[in-house]
Amino acid sequence: LIHKIYCTSTKIFASWKNPPPPVYIQFFFFNLTNPEEFLKGEAKPRLTEMGPYTFRQYRPKRNVTFVDNGKKVSAYTVKSFVFLPEKSVGDLKVDMVTTVNIPAVAVMNRLKGMGFWVSSGVSMYMGSIGTTLFMTHTVEEMLWGFKDPLLTRLKTIKPDTDEYFGIMRNKNGSDDGEFVYHTGKQNYLDFGRIYTWKGEKMLSIWKTNQSNMINGSDGSGFHPFLSKEERLNVFTPDLCRSIHMRFEKEVEVKGIPAYRFTPPRAVLASGKNNPENEGFCLTPKNCLDDGVLDVSVCRNGAPVVVSFPHFHLGAEKYAKAIDGISPVHKLHQTFLDLNPTLGVPVRAMKRAQINIHLERVTGFLLTRNLNGTIFPILFLNESVVIDDASAARIQKLLLIVTLVSHFPLVLGALGIILLLVCIILVIRFYQNKKDTSYAPVSAKADDQDEKNGTYIGMTPVDKS
Repeated sequence: LIHKIYCTSTKIFASWKNPPPPVYIQFFFFNLTNPEEFLKGEAKPRLTEMGPYTFRQYRPKRNVTFVDNGKKVSAYTVKSFVFLPEKSVGDLKVDMVTTVNIPAVAVMNRLKGMGFWVSSGVSMYMGSIGTTLFMTHTVEEMLWGFKDPLLTRLKTIKPDTDEYFGIMRNKNGSDDGEFVYHTGKQNYLDFGRIYTWKGEKMLSIWKTNQSNMINGSDGSGFHPFLSKEERLNVFTPDLCRSIHMRFEKEVEVKGIPAYRFTPPRAVLASGKNNPENEGFCLTPKNCLDDGVLDVSVCRNGAPVVVSFPHFHLGAEKYAKAIDGISPVHKLHQTFLDLNPTLGVPVRAMKRAQINIHLERVTGFLLTRNLNGTIFPILFLNESVVIDDASAARIQKLLLIVTLVSHFPLVLGALGIILLLVCIILVIRFYQNKKDTSYAPVSAKADDQDEKNGTYIGMTPVDKS
């Protein structure tokens, strides 16, 4: 029944291809207010939070094709963004943010281990063109790109270098590659589970097979009849890995009952505290602590570290190393609210923080006072709440599922009611028959009987 509901309902399939609920993505930037003091090693970085800068995100699925006799379906999810000034605080074209010079740090990180003289030469060259460890740009430039002087110089040496840098550069109108999903036709528990990503069943960037596994769904749908004890796996291309979520509590969204699942602390715990995560540390002598993940291996070597906002669920030392960082569970938690019967998300908040690992690099004087700070750049909040029309459809589906699942009970109850009615009718019939009275027969009638026959119970019977 559930497979038919999902795969034969035109409206449900259309909603999967082009989700009607609006998806919003908010960007919160961290502005550094004391760059010179921090650079000299006189103070820890002092940050103020800017934003949100809110965009409407559109995520239609393209090139949707059923394969393997309907057991699987392939699709690309194309993402586009439209700025919503009415839902934003500030003007992204005007607001200026001072933060880490990510292109410069990426270049320095790539030159690690290449020797003092090479690094020193590049350091002098960077100084001659005015490159520093920090930069100031508008929020729009930070998101969608600006022409960087260092990258422009590098392009003359290496022509395939992109001289523009932006955190969301080339993301508008892009996709994360082809996903192939199980439809649940063969086993309803497989519904929405990823079969391959970019043609591969596993990644090849991490140290262990367990870390390289592509587990679970992409977060847009799960199998029906969820239980509170389940471990829900979600593959996230932005993190280059799968994460899992556990049941937290029961909630209700627009009249629809839901289970809230959220990533536990173990998801981003270090390998020493969670052996499952040992494969995510590629440099055993420099493994990070709880709550952060080094993803430089899938960010072209840039020392990018991801975490939950304000280092939520992370080691205390990361938050204490920065002024202006204060994790709050309600504001910085990632969660999924799923209807357990259908496995459909009715509300979701995906929150993640992008950080840069600032370390001392031999040969670069700019880094001489750095001590391994995980420096927050921004955090994003990607949210969606089911729209009213979709909520009404789900409520109807839940009613159908409830009626079908209780059909044997309804049928049994109707049988009992019919049996009771029959018993009552039979009892009344015999009571009426017992109470029937007979009229006395007179002598005159006896004489008449001899001529016209005998009457029994008002019914004439002829004598034979």
